Amino acid sequence: MKDVKILLEQLKITPHNLENYELAMTHSSKNGDRNIRHHDYERLEFIGDAVIGLVVAELAFTKRGDLSQGMMSKMRSQLVNTQALSKHARRLYLDQYIVLGNSLNGTVTDHILEDVFEAFTGAIYLDQGFSVAHDYLEDKFVNEVVHFDIGKVRDYKSALQEAMQAEHRQAIRYEAKVEGPSHAPMYLVEVIYGETILGRGKGTTKKAAEQEAAKDALKKMAKV
Repeated sequence: MKDVKILLEQLKITPHNLENYELAMTHSSKNGDRNIRHHDYERLEFIGDAVIGLVVAELAFTKRGDLSQGMMSKMRSQLVNTQALSKHARRLYLDQYIVLGNSLNGTVTDHILEDVFEAFTGAIYLDQGFSVAHDYLEDKFVNEVVHFDIGKVRDYKSALQEAMQAEHRQAIRYEAKVEGPSHAPMYLVEVIYGETILGRGKGTTKKAAEQEAAKDALKKMAKV
């Protein structure tokens, strides 16, 4: 494994407490080899997760005035999930720095990469302060926030419901009609708030058509 000091030099970080950065790269499986406890990244991961969530939320608020509370929440969940954070970890080649126990046979999963990215962020926050941690994360996430396509949200109905509940009390409803032969029906759905049609969608099932209608509504709301 590479020495974490190499990574810190690349990031132009002068450590005050090198041990935390080393811990950020140490998986809990290593404790079994050493017959010790809690000498790993799990506590740092807890801190880093909170800092990442805060910075991404702030970027969503300051950079995406077009999004409602519910839509910002959905965007954040997409940008800080396992797949997204493991991608950032790979860009930093964090897999080359992770210390694993013998029981894992050198296997670095996406989940471990996610944890290490969070733990490393936690170490930066504790060692350098919030301003440095903020700049480090903004560099990673600002373009993703600015260019995030609301169409990437998979559960459009839930996203629309959260977005509407954040701003309105009245519930939305879906109205459907069916066209075509019985063996190959096509569902046409409108999602409606009060008397206003928010979006339209179609699909070979009612569920799919509702998702398309919600997706259409979210896109239109993002353009307002």
